[in-house]
Amino acid sequence: MMRPISSSQSVMTDAQGLIVPKKLVNPVLESIDRQNLHREMMFNQKIGKSVLNQKSELQRALEKQKERQVLAAQNLAKQTEQTIASELGRVIMQRAQRLEQQKGGSGTGATDPTGGSINPEYLNARAKLRATVDTK
Repeated sequence: MMRPISSSQSVMTDAQGLIVPKKLVNPVLESIDRQNLHREMMFNQKIGKSVLNQKSELQRALEKQKERQVLAAQNLAKQTEQTIASELGRVIMQRAQRLEQQKGGSGTGATDPTGGSINPEYLNARAKLRATVDTK
């Protein structure tokens, strides 16, 4: 006769004394590599990254165009920064030269407060205005 299997060995029996089959362990699901891969795929899906590169040609072309536009905007911003900096430097140098000329010119007795940059049309208009005021 057979000895009854005790339940201490973690074998389950039903009411008739038959052994209840255990669910088999799936080695694929238990694999550490598979779990890591699944975790990475879920993360990529969450952030919206397509790992399999299954984008249509139109989507790829639109992305490339957007990247080009962003790069062009960045290059334009850099160029405008550089031109502004160079123009600012040029203006500063011109003002420094004018100040030097005024300092150097003041010792010679020439006291032109405008630095000789009066518009001749302005002088003609002023002369005409004085002539009309003087005649009255």
